[in-house]
Amino acid sequence: MSALSVVETRIFDLLLFGYGLSCLLYLIYLIVPRRLTGRAATSVLVLCLVAHTAVIVLRYAEAQRPPFQTLYESLSWFAWTSVLAYLFAEWRRKIRVTGVIVTAVATAACIYANTLPHGVKPLYPALQSVWFFWHVSVAFASYAIFVVAFAVEVSYLVAARQVRRGRGLAYGLDRDSVIVFHRMAYNLILFGFPLLTFGIFSGAAWAETAWGRYWAWDPKETWSLITWTVYAIYLHAKVTPRWSGGRASALNILGFICMIFTFVGVNWLAKLLGLQSLHLYAV
Repeated sequence: MSALSVVETRIFDLLLFGYGLSCLLYLIYLIVPRRLTGRAATSVLVLCLVAHTAVIVLRYAEAQRPPFQTLYESLSWFAWTSVLAYLFAEWRRKIRVTGVIVTAVATAACIYANTLPHGVKPLYPALQSVWFFWHVSVAFASYAIFVVAFAVEVSYLVAARQVRRGRGLAYGLDRDSVIVFHRMAYNLILFGFPLLTFGIFSGAAWAETAWGRYWAWDPKETWSLITWTVYAIYLHAKVTPRWSGGRASALNILGFICMIFTFVGVNWLAKLLGLQSLHLYAV
């Protein structure tokens, strides 16, 4: 193990503690909404993002390629992009009620990543393409946005009840602002959906250059299309009065579940059932 790998591993171990601590602080903030607790949660998360950025840079320096080839690297990148997207949303809206969900997702991703081999692998021939960076980075950008949109949706479903009971002001939410807060989920998905679309089309273009076909109904490809379809239906539902309420919220949550399954569940299922997949190189 090289010196860079040792430093990266030690920082990554600290990240597990940092993300977990931030998640705990956000949870305490939800239970007892004190400004000091909320600021502490955000401060810890910002420090984690800085440390995680160092991990990403070290991996790039050692591997001499974008750091998202293996499943360990992909999970790390997923956690990093999700936290980055959330902190931007928190900075814009000054609302922290979604923090516990995003930090829980980031913590879970890092814990899973820490159970996997950390070694640097050479770039597989199929990945040696200009599409490698653009396809993966844009797809993960959409994933990060969907994580925050899911967190907003779940937080809204809980916060709306608190607002009706007159308990939302402690979190900076009233009857008007909670509606604006909820609209953020739609705006996020509206922004992330074209990125996911680009990810699918660029993946097809990449597949044609790597394997000689645009689409082969590979398990990963199929579930990417399922995820895309669910979010497409969600966007349609939000502009349809009969579907714009609880049904649209359910579609947002279902889209998140499909996205997570596309990311990690397909690999696990393909290995368990012995399914053929050209995307298992990331495991």
